Parts: sequence; C-alpha cells; structure tokens
Amino acid sequence: MSDRLAALMTHFPVSAQVFNAGPLCGINTLESDGTHGQLHLVRSGTMTVRHGRSVLEIDQPAVLLFPRPLTHQFISDAVHGADVVCANLRFDGGEDNPIASALPDVVCLPLKDVGGSAPVLALLFEEAFDQRCGRTALVERLFEVVMIQLLRQLMESGAIRGGLISGLAHPRLRHALVAMHEQPAREWSLLELAAVAGMSRSVFASTFRATVGTTAGQYLQGWRIQMARTALRRGRPLKLIAAEVGYGSEAALSRAFKAQTGESPREWKGHRLIQAGLQPPTASPRG
Repeated sequence: MSDRLAALMTHFPVSAQVFNAGPLCGINTLESDGTHGQLHLVRSGTMTVRHGRSVLEIDQPAVLLFPRPLTHQFISDAVHGADVVCANLRFDGGEDNPIASALPDVVCLPLKDVGGSAPVLALLFEEAFDQRCGRTALVERLFEVVMIQLLRQLMESGAIRGGLISGLAHPRLRHALVAMHEQPAREWSLLELAAVAGMSRSVFASTFRATVGTTAGQYLQGWRIQMARTALRRGRPLKLIAAEVGYGSEAALSRAFKAQTGESPREWKGHRLIQAGLQPPTASPRG
C-alpha cells in the first residue's frame, strides 16, 4: 500500500519544542503566539480544557492536539494537578501546511486509542520526567513520532469527515492523492487519476468531490501552489519552481499562483518578508 504520509511529511514536516514536563495545578492559560500549534500528553490526573466556548473533560491519559495557534486553558486540582508534557509544534509552511489546515481546531483521544504508541509514550514519559542528558532533544523527537502515530490513527479510524485527511482515509482515493503528492509536475488527467484509484472516471470525480470537498483538478493546483510557496520561502528561483511543480514557464506559474492566492509570487513573497520584519527586494532601475 502506498505511504499516505511520506510526501506530506517530506515537503511539510512538523517539529516540536517542549516547554513543560510536570504537574499543572490550578488554572493555566496558554496564550496563542500566532505561530505555533501545541501537542499535550496527559500522563495522569484529570482536567478541564477550555478553548473559546468549548469545554473538554479529560479523566484518563490522553493526547490533546491544537494544530493551529489557539488560546486554551487547563483547569485541574490546585494541589495535585495533572502530569502533562507539552510541546509547541511548528508546521513547516505555517498557514499553507496541508496537514495542519486539514485538521479540526482540536483533537483529543485517549492515549490507549493511538495505535502502536505505547512503547514510544513509555520512553517519552520516562525521559520527560527524568534529568538525563539529552532528554529535551530526545523528547522532542519522540513528540514528532507521536504526531505521526496520531495522524495514522485519525486516517485509519476515519474520524475526520471532509478534506485531505478524509481523502487519505478512503481506500481508493488515497492512491490518487499520494500520486499527486509524489508527482505534482505530471500532467495528470482525470482519467489517469481515476485509473490510479481503481475507479471509473465519473465515480472517481463524484467521490473525490464528496469526500475531499473539491475537484481533483482544483486539489492538484492547490497542492502545486502550496509547494511553490514553500520553495519561495526557501529562496528558490521561480523558473526552477515552475518546472518542479508542473508549470511550463514562470508566466504560467504566476497566473496559477495569482488565481489561487490573489497575489503574484513576487507580491506574496514581499508581503511575507514584511511580516517577518525584513525589507523586500526592490526592482533595479532601468536605463
């Protein structure tokens, strides 16, 4: 079976930075920094979690994922609290990361329901609550492993309806999605994608739209532009990017880019530089 996460994690990896390992007592508010998501692993204890107007009650060891920046509050016993290991998550590409954008605002699952995670969690908790050298680096890598295991669980359980995760959970559509992810420069026709999925053209088209929420052609263009934006952030020349993501020229990529984002690649990159506090390059004077 094709690897549904390989291309996604290669082009849009996630990294973790631990900021708490120990009891959280009383009321703890975690303010959004506008950049990071967060992953919390509750080893023991009970707590109430508030985010916006929503309330979650945690009464067993659990994983709690906020894939996008979101202020939330933990309320636990003022004396005993709950043992929690917390990490900030950086999804490469930020708002363009297809994994983060495909997930709901919050995911909460009992740890026992995350398949295959028991040995990883045992080592993570052992390291997190000890004082061995290198523990932080090790725990952060283990958080990234848990994130992959959580994504596997969400796909295999079909817990998320609509969007990319739902498409990757589909026993046939997943093959077409992986093909687009792995070969974005190929001139995919609807018939070819349907053949990869083992479906007729008409059934594939209707099933893709009903499951993912967009047409296969629109999805492919969106994936190409997401990859182009990531390459622009890394400073790659537009001419090379165009060939890598399936456009025959810079002009063709620029037209597709503007249709998708409302900005040309140059405008988009300039705005990102300004947001980062940097000065965008200016055009050289002519004549």
